[in-house]
Amino acid sequence: MLKTVEGIYQNGQIELAELPQDVSDRTQVLITFLDPGKIDPTKVRQLIDRLETIAGIQQGFVDNLNDLGDEV
Repeated sequence: MLKTVEGIYQNGQIELAELPQDVSDRTQVLITFLDPGKIDPTKVRQLIDRLETIAGIQQGFVDNLNDLGDEV
């Protein structure tokens, strides 16, 4: 599962713009820091959309593999 959530890093803390749904209280994350001088909000949104699409394709592939395993 891959979920992307925007947020702000400030004073050693990360504040999320929204709380992710269907995520347990203790979950491993990967944090990407963006260069503030080079951020184009439209491109960031497009990148997030692409990442979510890739995650959906991956999850569908894994689900199909699991279904095949049940049939074998």
